[in-house]
Amino acid sequence: MDTVTRAAGAADPSQPDGAGHALAIRALLIDLDGTLLESGPDLARAMNRTLVEQGLAELHLPQVVSFIGRGLGHLLGQSLRVALQREPTRAEIDDLLPRFEAHYEDLLGHDSPPYPGVVEGLGALQAAGFALACVTNKHERFTLPLLDKTGLSPFFDLVVSGDTCSRKKPHPDMLLHACAHFGVAPAAALMVGDSSNDVEAARAAGCPVWCLPYGYNEGGPGVPLAADRVIGSFLELPALLALAAEAPA
Repeated sequence: MDTVTRAAGAADPSQPDGAGHALAIRALLIDLDGTLLESGPDLARAMNRTLVEQGLAELHLPQVVSFIGRGLGHLLGQSLRVALQREPTRAEIDDLLPRFEAHYEDLLGHDSPPYPGVVEGLGALQAAGFALACVTNKHERFTLPLLDKTGLSPFFDLVVSGDTCSRKKPHPDMLLHACAHFGVAPAAALMVGDSSNDVEAARAAGCPVWCLPYGYNEGGPGVPLAADRVIGSFLELPALLALAAEAPA
């Protein structure tokens, strides 16, 4: 999993970004929740189990998924705010977080399918020789089993989880960690995500960033407006990156 970049020395496909700048991409840094996997149903089910244990009403799926993106602690705090109809205390969040995590661990991969085109797209990117990293704010104890259960683990050379670095997205640390691991400049590492967290992290790290129109953007607009490009589905990604390789010099 955590290995050196594969296919070293492979050609670097170039593709203009949304502003018309040429991109020479050697690595892809790919978000997990809302980009590769539709993980909202499992997270919502685990959240509602936690709330019901406390005598609180369940939340609707759209409410829970609107809080996805900054880790399980943030998700729990925001959900408690709605359920309690007040701001939860830090102690309340800390007390319930182990229960929420236990429920989520029990449900990992139960109803978190890859989005259409993800498996095929990852296979095409891997075959083309790109270095692939999964970069997610989800902690490693959940990330690695989830990638295994959904069959995505073999595609990734590196997994950067929410507890790999001291700070999560939207800070740039996780992206810079992946770039250093692969030995590529940030400008040669394309961030692929679905939320403003991904865009902000990419901007801070100096990486180009493309986004998908679905997924979880913390209740905001479906597509972060600051992305360099919006692609309709994950399967478009390898095709777009291959265009430059096929174009005449």
